[in-house]
Amino acid sequence: MSVRVAVVGATGAIGRRMLHTLDARSFPASSVVALASSRSHGREVSYGEGRALKVQKLADFDFAETDLALFSAGGSISAEHAPRAAAAGTIVVDNSSYFRMDEDVPLVVPEVNADALRQVGHRNIVANPNCSTIQLVVALKPLHDIVPIRRVVVSTYQSVSGAGLGAMEELEAQVRGELFNEQAAIERLPRRIAFNVVPHIDVFEDDGSTREEWKMVHETRKILDPDIALAATCVRVPVFIGHAEAVNVEFAGPVSPADATAALMSAPGVEVVDADDMQMYATPIDCVHEDPVFVSRIRTDPTVDHGLQFWTVADNVGKGAALNAVQIAEHLVRSRLLH
Repeated sequence: MSVRVAVVGATGAIGRRMLHTLDARSFPASSVVALASSRSHGREVSYGEGRALKVQKLADFDFAETDLALFSAGGSISAEHAPRAAAAGTIVVDNSSYFRMDEDVPLVVPEVNADALRQVGHRNIVANPNCSTIQLVVALKPLHDIVPIRRVVVSTYQSVSGAGLGAMEELEAQVRGELFNEQAAIERLPRRIAFNVVPHIDVFEDDGSTREEWKMVHETRKILDPDIALAATCVRVPVFIGHAEAVNVEFAGPVSPADATAALMSAPGVEVVDADDMQMYATPIDCVHEDPVFVSRIRTDPTVDHGLQFWTVADNVGKGAALNAVQIAEHLVRSRLLH
């Protein structure tokens, strides 16, 4: 099957990674169109080795001859243009948060709940989950299959790329400013991020949690199990790419570290990096441009009955966004769910 593809937000970090991933995984695309705002019209973006695509204007684009559109241009753009594409018969895979909690829009991590894609015909839209949620549920799913999970407590250590290219540039400028005694602006992030950590991602909710923490709670329940209780603290750290999470899990019955390790080692999309002496573990720098969710430091949580704790890292631009979207597209092709 050959697929006519459009990538919306093609000039951004995730859009560029989507184009790279489509080519690297030999996605069966008969044509690929790069779309962005009028500011980027006429620019070129790379698509595979030695190939470039001229960016077209999203506002003028007719989706009638497009089978699949990968959106990564922000919630307001998705709200306006994803329904327009879907109405033209295009299947939209949207990376924004705009549609994630809609009951008739599947929220999908292929290793976890690919069956949810059977609902895609309701609105022709599939939602890509939040980056921190994706890596969490990939690690939790094989454990939940052993013994049901009752409760999760997770603290995240999220790189600045999760806030976009501007945040990455801001970190770089602040590091230079600190080294050369120059004042650097604080614009994209709520506090200075260089040589600092900031427990504030997205806006605050009325209950004191941030929107990022809210997403992790409710997206995990929608994807994995609505009965799981989850508490999250999401923290921005001065790392360019790669999210990390410290996870404590309480099960309905006993699960040993050995059982958990065996389940994770056989799970799709997971790579266990661990050792008996605990001297082997993955860090964010190890996961950059790597596809798996890495899990390390699997051990008993002695503070609760039937508890485990572990550490996980993943490339938030890759598996946390672009790769997951392309994997959804691949599943749509394999399952013959594209029109």
